Amino acid sequence: MAEQNPNFKHIVRIANIDVPGGKAIRIALTKIKGVGVNLADVVCHLAGVDKQQKAGNLDQASVDKLTDVLKNPLEKGIPIWMTNRRRDYESGEDKHLLTGTLDFAKDNDLKRLQKIKSLRGMRHGKRLPVRGQRTRSNFRRSKGKVVGVKKKGK
Repeated sequence: MAEQNPNFKHIVRIANIDVPGGKAIRIALTKIKGVGVNLADVVCHLAGVDKQQKAGNLDQASVDKLTDVLKNPLEKGIPIWMTNRRRDYESGEDKHLLTGTLDFAKDNDLKRLQKIKSLRGMRHGKRLPVRGQRTRSNFRRSKGKVVGVKKKGK
């Protein structure tokens, strides 16, 4: 049904990321790293785009509006609590990062924690859980195969 439109595009480029055109725009936006379903809904609302519309049926003006809101979310009215980088360590300002810059910032944070030898940094370095989870029965991917207890033979 969506492909009947002569202007239908199977791949749409939003915020320099290719998103699938056959999905609803709210789901297609979640293919961008750093954008979840809730943020995608708000971005569609602020851009004035129907979130159930297929991404391939969008015209260029709507794509430009979506890209503009994703590039500058705080200026367009997205609340601070929806951003993924509040009180940035280097600059102290609230930001919302996407794709490559998000990976870069996360890597820098982990390197900083490891450099100052904080507990979180040390546990990241050893590939152990960082936030207090138990490790006896879980997190076996880094420890190796499960070792059971043998019963005493007669």
